[in-house]
Amino acid sequence: MAKPVDLRSDTVTQPTAAMRAAMMSAPLGDDVFGDDPTVNALQARIAALLGKEDALFLPTGTQSNLSALMSHCQRGDEYLVGQAAHTYRYEGGGAAVLGSIQPQPITNQPDGTLALADIESFIKPDDAHFARTRLLCLENTFGGRVLSMGYLREATALARRRGLATHLDGARLFNAAVAMAEGGGDPRAQARAMAELFDSVSVCFSKGLGAPVGSALVGSRELIGRARRVRKMLGGGMRQAGVLAAAALHALDHHIDRLAEDHAHAARLADGLRQVDGVGVDGPHTNMVFVDLPADRGKQAVDALGKRGVLVTGLYRTRWVTHLDVSRADVDRAVDVAQAVLRESAGA
Repeated sequence: MAKPVDLRSDTVTQPTAAMRAAMMSAPLGDDVFGDDPTVNALQARIAALLGKEDALFLPTGTQSNLSALMSHCQRGDEYLVGQAAHTYRYEGGGAAVLGSIQPQPITNQPDGTLALADIESFIKPDDAHFARTRLLCLENTFGGRVLSMGYLREATALARRRGLATHLDGARLFNAAVAMAEGGGDPRAQARAMAELFDSVSVCFSKGLGAPVGSALVGSRELIGRARRVRKMLGGGMRQAGVLAAAALHALDHHIDRLAEDHAHAARLADGLRQVDGVGVDGPHTNMVFVDLPADRGKQAVDALGKRGVLVTGLYRTRWVTHLDVSRADVDRAVDVAQAVLRESAGA
């Protein structure tokens, strides 16, 4: 049987041969002592790229976000966050459990934004009855959708006006930057322009950028100093981590611009899936397409797709994610299989 077309997530990518070679040849030290030259080079590179004073390499995006939250907020503080945001819904409640930080969820708008009026209304007064509102956390991309620069400027300006710090969960920051730069712009400049609006930004290397492991948190030297202590408490200090940092450096050198291919493949995938009656197609949103299946046949369809070599997540609202290891031919194969399975499921 042919290798499955794995559209479950862009986290499933494998390191390329060139990335593996970079990992094997990386000079190493002990990063807990601060003397791994490859980790230091990565931290300097991503901080400069995003216009920040300092950066910290961490094993995961979840730990990077939590380190940011615990560096911005103290026990009894709260952060404002989207109801469907990753830091609130999909990171194990770490801010509350480990940081004693109260999340204040706000309903996301259909485009992933938080309405400015809602942000304003959830900022607590200085009163002993309330948790202290300290931080606004946004996410870009959000479900693959790009939050515009105009919105980001307005939301962060509101936060500053009300005395709040700001954090961006930029797990797929470079997907957003590539989409913003479509038509001739520089995605690196777009990424920096976004990052400069926030006090801290978390960036993931192991999604669309294709590295096997790792995220970075960028911010001021003072904030990164606090985050380094938090990382230690969370067990995130690694030793010869340059093997992993080398993969991230390779990704920054070679895998940013190519994200446009993933976006194009998602568009092609969406066009093919729209040919099937009885399913709803939402997207493409950068490298993600969402397909709504009939409620009474969703699980049957997802199982049938998997048996025929097309892997997706979800049951009724399914997510299809293109990435480094999905070619145009893979997209066409996935469309052919999906058309057959979904038509059968619909009883066509």
